[in-house]
Amino acid sequence: MVTILFVCYENICRSPMAEGIFGDLLVRSNLQHLFSVSSAGTVSFQQGSEPDERAIAALSSLGIDISLLRARFVGELDLLDYDWIFVMDDENYLEIHRYFTPLQRPRVHLVLDFVPGRSGEEVSDPYYGSAREFERVMNDLVVASEQILARMYEEYPYLSVAGSPLINNRQ
Repeated sequence: MVTILFVCYENICRSPMAEGIFGDLLVRSNLQHLFSVSSAGTVSFQQGSEPDERAIAALSSLGIDISLLRARFVGELDLLDYDWIFVMDDENYLEIHRYFTPLQRPRVHLVLDFVPGRSGEEVSDPYYGSAREFERVMNDLVVASEQILARMYEEYPYLSVAGSPLINNRQ
């Protein structure tokens, strides 16, 4: 089982959106049984809260329901349990690395790192923005999820046999 964690600041906007989008992509690719996908925040202010209503609304336009997700704090997780950690921005990237010793080499990436021409870019926090900002973040995360899954096919060749690739083919 490939374990993936998406991380943002409070785990109520970007990371639950990424969890929902990537999880949906796995279901549509018939790979959900080979992955464990979750999300968390680097602070515990919103722990136990549901995703922001604008995040829920944006994803509902794609037929994805994240309303049952609840914010979690990375400090309560064993980050070594995750094969891949995808963070939304540089601040959270640095914060995640504080949980590892110099000898540990976790696979931590910005969520847009595998998107051609966007490696190193951040996904901006839409919290203080409008519904349109949430839609822009959603679109970034759809593209990122497709490219992350494409990378997973490269890393784990058995996925090509197990599922049916739907990269860039939203059905």
